[in-house]
Amino acid sequence: MTPPYADPGSITRVAGIEVGHFTDPRRPTGCTAILARAGAVAGVDVRGAAPGTRETDLLAPDNLVEQIHAIVLSGGSAFGLDAASGAMRWLEEHSIGLDVGVARVPIVPAAVLFDLMVGDPAIRPDAAAGYAACAGASANDPEEGNVGAGAGAAVGKLFGMQRAMKGGIGTASVTVGGVTVGALIACNAVGDVVDSDTAQVVAGARTADGLRLLDSRRALLHGELPQALLPGTNTTIGVVATDALLTKAQAQRLALAAHDGLARSIFPAHTQLDGDTLFALGTGASGKQASMLLLAALAAEVTARATLRAVQAARSVTTSEGLHLPSMADLA
Repeated sequence: MTPPYADPGSITRVAGIEVGHFTDPRRPTGCTAILARAGAVAGVDVRGAAPGTRETDLLAPDNLVEQIHAIVLSGGSAFGLDAASGAMRWLEEHSIGLDVGVARVPIVPAAVLFDLMVGDPAIRPDAAAGYAACAGASANDPEEGNVGAGAGAAVGKLFGMQRAMKGGIGTASVTVGGVTVGALIACNAVGDVVDSDTAQVVAGARTADGLRLLDSRRALLHGELPQALLPGTNTTIGVVATDALLTKAQAQRLALAAHDGLARSIFPAHTQLDGDTLFALGTGASGKQASMLLLAALAAEVTARATLRAVQAARSVTTSEGLHLPSMADLA
């Protein structure tokens, strides 16, 4: 069992960060907006081979824009990138964005995950969904599980969707030496989710009868072959944030280090079937600088915890098409 963290924290414990979800009532899908109204230094690292992203090139340390104002995580595959335009509209209406003299231009990178197999694929997040997610954003601890970008997420698809389980969205944070690092992760991995403290599989591919966890690592090592899956039909996406002072180069390194948390909590991670993408934000609200070694260690830790929280908080779904995705709680 997971160590009983008295307070797992959340990404909104990082000063300057707000989170809002939009969850579509018509089928399991949605989007999540992570706001930094005052702006935040940002970086990104893409490890999966099938990403769906927007505005990631400008986050490179040698490119011009220094701060972003929101990040959108969305279901709906590439269609879901439209949610970022709704976030831009909301931010512009609230005079948030890069001042270019004649207007304020909100900078809103985004990443998507594939959830089109869970219910009607014609229903996916759009600009109105992104706008609604921003409108609902607050500094309160965000809801976890079957909400926002995690609404249609599933995990453990190596041996077919019929043996998968429900994924979701989770969050966690840690404060050390007056500096806070938090993560928000939408977990839709092809692989299993592992409790990094115990090395136990807690959600993922099920046995053929659907009643128990298979343990994909052991199954693969014993010669059970995975089912042929389309590239890009998975993906874990998320944001790591800190209130420490960061440069763009440091933010990019923080995003890179956060992927260590995915590698500890998902097997296999960063595959050709996933588009695993993590953003890093530095609000600087603490006014403190911190060792990059410490920040990198904390980023990996909170990413692993948030990934675990994503399946712990998830609840089972059954679609009208007959797909049943049990939750971690169902198999406990």
